[in-house]
Amino acid sequence: MKLKLMTMAVAAILSAGTAYVSQAATADAFPAPHSDRNTWYADGEAAVKKNAAVKRIPGKAKNVILFIGDGMGVSTVTAARILAGQQPGIIDASNTTAGSSGEENYLSFELFPHLALSKTYSVNQQTSDSAPTMTAMVTGVKTLDGVISLDQDVTRADCATDIKTHRITTILEIAEKAGKSTGVVSTARITHATPAANFAHVPERNWESDANQPTGCGVPDIARQLIEFKYGDGLEVALGGGREYFRPNTLEDTEDAGKFGRRKDGRDLTAEWTTKFGANSAYVWNKAQFDAINPSTATHVLGLFERSHMEYEADRLADTAGEPSLAELTDKSIRILNKNQKGFYLHVEAGRIDHGHHAGNAYRALTDTIAMADAIKKTVATLTELGELDNTLIVVSADHSHTFTIAGYPQTRQ
Repeated sequence: MKLKLMTMAVAAILSAGTAYVSQAATADAFPAPHSDRNTWYADGEAAVKKNAAVKRIPGKAKNVILFIGDGMGVSTVTAARILAGQQPGIIDASNTTAGSSGEENYLSFELFPHLALSKTYSVNQQTSDSAPTMTAMVTGVKTLDGVISLDQDVTRADCATDIKTHRITTILEIAEKAGKSTGVVSTARITHATPAANFAHVPERNWESDANQPTGCGVPDIARQLIEFKYGDGLEVALGGGREYFRPNTLEDTEDAGKFGRRKDGRDLTAEWTTKFGANSAYVWNKAQFDAINPSTATHVLGLFERSHMEYEADRLADTAGEPSLAELTDKSIRILNKNQKGFYLHVEAGRIDHGHHAGNAYRALTDTIAMADAIKKTVATLTELGELDNTLIVVSADHSHTFTIAGYPQTRQ
């Protein structure tokens, strides 16, 4: 009997992450708990039953969705979970009204059945940037800092790099070759390192347009590689920021008067997108245009909602032209891609978590983390509605952590 009790107690601790175990497991080993502690026993027992009920889905996934919180380390997740749970009207996983401590809350992806930790480093740096970390995630190969989807045998920012020799195949390219639909979504520039690693191969992450390259550089810039993508029928969805990297420096911006594109080659890649993909394709740059997209008929959609990065979630509603939320971008992307009976691959990045941390702005970093959790919750609901949840592998991760610390408790004199 003692062995049985110990086994159930250990299972509860490992599954629930709490030092309390179910009443059933400890009824004859411990005195009855105080009434205010009953919820902890019940929560522990519920966690054990939930984990025991998880069933393996046989076969291969038809669809893959990769969510990346850029710069979202363990401390960021912890703080975002607490902040979300402290918001009035939020109902946490214990089905109690939040707005108090927030400690018992869960972000949507924390309720997924499997959890692991990973270590991040690049070939030449212990603390790596987004280029080699995302390259590793979408190719399985580590490389140098600042290098996107090329192997480690290159020199960073070398215009003489032979792309064909050093390129590494990405999961997005594999999906396109297999006849699947593909897409990238980011609140950062769509040419930024994390989304770019899916479709571009460059020895310098900053080569987002030709204006960022040395004159006469022989390597195509990242924006150009998106438009000129040669596998399958091209990306079906590309939604994010970075409009000025696709438009010529002679063309005034559609949202910000007096501002112009960056490109020196005279090309308007937004126009080339619709020319390439035809009548059922679209280029949009504001929320009204985005909302008007019909996912049942749209084949290829390019959305660039800012000249540079999209707004932080905390500032999004004040944007001049309006910006869709990450949840809205993800939902519509899934509905566009899901028309392909062979399946799809979609990468979604909450890119501005990283920027908030770089700026020392915890509130914006954490609210962007919560926005990603909302997008993941919406994804599960959409896939359920479409009957595709069991056919889809959803992976949530970060490309690296950040210098965000939750301090320890203060000591007091006894």
